[in-house]
Amino acid sequence: MKELIIGLLGRSCWRQVQNSLYFCTMNFDRLKNLYAGGLGFWVLPLILSPLAIWFFAAIPTPPAELPDTKINLALRRTAHQLLAAAGDTSSRIEPVRRKEVNVWVLRMEHSFDYDQLPKLLQESFDLHGVQDVYEVAVYSCNNGELQLGYHALDFKEHQDVACGGRDMQAGCYDIQVSFAASEHARLPVYWFGLAGLSVLLGLGFVVFRLKPRRSESLSSEVGDQAIAFGNSSLDLTNQSLVCGKIRHLLTYREAKLLHLFVSHPNQLLERSQILQQVWADEGVLVGRSVDVFVSRLRKLLRDDPSVRLVAVHGVGYRMEVG
Repeated sequence: MKELIIGLLGRSCWRQVQNSLYFCTMNFDRLKNLYAGGLGFWVLPLILSPLAIWFFAAIPTPPAELPDTKINLALRRTAHQLLAAAGDTSSRIEPVRRKEVNVWVLRMEHSFDYDQLPKLLQESFDLHGVQDVYEVAVYSCNNGELQLGYHALDFKEHQDVACGGRDMQAGCYDIQVSFAASEHARLPVYWFGLAGLSVLLGLGFVVFRLKPRRSESLSSEVGDQAIAFGNSSLDLTNQSLVCGKIRHLLTYREAKLLHLFVSHPNQLLERSQILQQVWADEGVLVGRSVDVFVSRLRKLLRDDPSVRLVAVHGVGYRMEVG
């Protein structure tokens, strides 16, 4: 599946998808809150619409029908011209048979001038407006063996075909014309454009809505207050960290984790305890989340030398406040 997606999107787009998935994973709590708040009505259609577009666009369509009457008339005209070139104006022309969906067979009861076939056949197709690419094969009626043949592009591009200049033995021959029609209709380019636009709209909308909002702060859970620690302070009302003269906006989960550390200064908090108090509402506890969010907080607190988040190997973390 991964290889299929990479083939469709390209490696650069695949990396963007990976980054977007990582971003959404790290902000799962906000996504969940958005959906619970009713925004899922808009978010989910925007994200899932590309899948629906690709699904319906990939439904196989019947092979394109070639103009049967025009091809029939063009082949009969070709037979008439070949007979006339041989001085035969009285022999009966056999009905054209449609062997398969895109294959027609014209029977010539007598040998003909093969060198004239490409030009006469192409003129007939042009006259009747048949522009599809085709191949020609000449079979013996007696044993069904392939005798001669060529591709139309050879004649169109070089005015020459394979097997030209060869004499044909007297006898009956079947001229088989096979059109290179695709098995399914091609997928219109605009389907991919719609899918890509839907992805960008969906991810852009989610990223925009994931920006910290005052209504998503922790103040309703722990009280409307600012907690000072070291040379920094945690503003629960605005869900932000003031470190020195710099204010950093926090996500809901970052603020919750920092509040836990600030509430237990210089105390060792076990990993299981951190997961339970910060991530329990998700229902699924992932130990790696603790390391990722602690790393984020360290970067935000690096301007305050009086505060350190220390890892205790195999146990958990401790916030040391000087």
